[in-house]
Amino acid sequence: MYAIIETGGKQYKVEAGDVVFIEKLDVESDSEVVFDKVIAVAGDDGIKVGAPYVAGATVAAKVLKNGKAKKITVMTYKPKKNEKRKLGHRQPYTKVEIAAINA
Repeated sequence: MYAIIETGGKQYKVEAGDVVFIEKLDVESDSEVVFDKVIAVAGDDGIKVGAPYVAGATVAAKVLKNGKAKKITVMTYKPKKNEKRKLGHRQPYTKVEIAAINA
């Protein structure tokens, strides 16, 4: 059984037991979070697709940790203008483990 959930403006295909890196949530580590924006649920009896969300379907997950991804370097450069800039960016994330899919 799998589900497609929406969080942080992105969509994720998840199954029970999956570990997923999602956009940062304001929750503490070792706490439970419930995703109620379930777009589709697939099981043995077929697939249910919502319009836009499946009514009554939720996905429960446990927050493992909050962190930041590896640093990326961003360079901007304009030729013949002596203008250049170097920036670094680390995207924050929340690491969650999917506990159960309730259809």
